[in-house]
Amino acid sequence: MSLLSGKAVVITGSGQGLGRAFAHHAAAQGAAVVVNDVDADLAHEVAGEIRALGGRAVPHGGSVADAGQAAGLIDQCVAEFGALDGLVNNAGVNYRADPWDDDAVRMREVVEVNVLGPLYCGTAAAKVMRDQGGGVIVNVGSGSMIGQRRAAAYSASKGAVASMTASWAADLTAHGIRVNAVAPVAWTRMAQHDPNVVQTPQHSPDRVAPLVTYLLSDLSAGLTGQILRFRGDILCVLRQTAIKDPVLEREAWTVEDIAEAIDGDLRAALEPPPPARWK
Repeated sequence: MSLLSGKAVVITGSGQGLGRAFAHHAAAQGAAVVVNDVDADLAHEVAGEIRALGGRAVPHGGSVADAGQAAGLIDQCVAEFGALDGLVNNAGVNYRADPWDDDAVRMREVVEVNVLGPLYCGTAAAKVMRDQGGGVIVNVGSGSMIGQRRAAAYSASKGAVASMTASWAADLTAHGIRVNAVAPVAWTRMAQHDPNVVQTPQHSPDRVAPLVTYLLSDLSAGLTGQILRFRGDILCVLRQTAIKDPVLEREAWTVEDIAEAIDGDLRAALEPPPPARWK
């Protein structure tokens, strides 16, 4: 039996790039897939490709940044396949600009697609999964969450994805719903202007797809709240935001006390480390 036999999954932004690779791999492992893309023609094309290969897939043309369309996407999966076993929040946009050249319209688009999109789809999916007794949500994050030059809006949006992953994992575990994130490196249309990603066999979207299928499958049962970094040849776990030792305590803190602590006991905990002479 294939890893995802009998499961129904929604994959957003799956008309091309990573999403297309995720949809094909999940279908090849037995999943029935709702192929979503804001470009309806691409959604129909990928769904047709999957069906031509003997899989089950239906298209959904719509924007996840619209709450109504996001809810309709989840409803379509239940209507077509009788359940919602998995959601992959993959849809995203990106652009690069120096901080002084950031464009308000494009920044808003990044936040609406990359943050509100997963939130809208995830909350709609959580209602269905809670009622049916379980499910899996996989969010697509990015190493940019730790800060990438000329990409403040994108970095902020992926930091939000990491936070919603941790929050949902805490809330939904009791309902049998697992929530994890992947932070892939892949050569896609979005990555063409990223100097950190080059077109190599290791950066093929097809290399990333098995990780998402693993998270959708029962092989990852019990795993939740994690962010997995993957490059096709490298797999690791990204550290979560947390308090670092030492934790200093005083009854009252003056400005001078704070300066002494930062330059002294807390200095080794600073990331990135400050230069030798920084005051």
